[in-house]
Amino acid sequence: MRNKTTSPTAQSPLLYAFNKPFNTLCQFSGEAQDSTLANFIPIKDIYPAGRLDKDSEGLLLLTNDGKLQQQISHPKFKLSKTYWVQVEGKIDSSALAQLKSGIVLKDGKTKPAQVNVLSTDKVNSTIWPRTPPIRERKNIPTSWIALTIREGKNRQVRRMTAATGFPTLRLIRVQIGNWCLDNLQPGEYREISSITV
Repeated sequence: MRNKTTSPTAQSPLLYAFNKPFNTLCQFSGEAQDSTLANFIPIKDIYPAGRLDKDSEGLLLLTNDGKLQQQISHPKFKLSKTYWVQVEGKIDSSALAQLKSGIVLKDGKTKPAQVNVLSTDKVNSTIWPRTPPIRERKNIPTSWIALTIREGKNRQVRRMTAATGFPTLRLIRVQIGNWCLDNLQPGEYREISSITV
């Protein structure tokens, strides 16, 4: 008779959504002074599907299933990723058009992105304060845009906005494929029941 603790359901794929705070490493170990995933997630044997830079925030997916991890993170599956990006300056139609058509970077031209400007109401009602806050300059306004890409060059979003003359001040990933950050606050996580890629 099969032991219940070793049944197939015990090894079923698990998927979690996590809102990674600013200045937290996208791994479970680090130096003593580092903020890591272990500071927030007590679940064993799950691993990030993809990564998010230390200075970026937002949605990180974690799973115990290697195949699912690859389907989420590998560029060949081309899952869309949406970021809310705060840039320095009042972004203009020329910069938006460049982002939509693709930006030439040192490692090649980016694929066309979807982009739109976020309203002040949306920003004020949805986005949490960052700790520490960004360094703002009194005489230079900032803008928020929603940017969706289907590739993952190194620090791609930051390089794209910088190439248009609007450097990124803050970067929050809000969606990967069909999975959204929703109302998770920084440092919070939840199990996802629907894991169809």
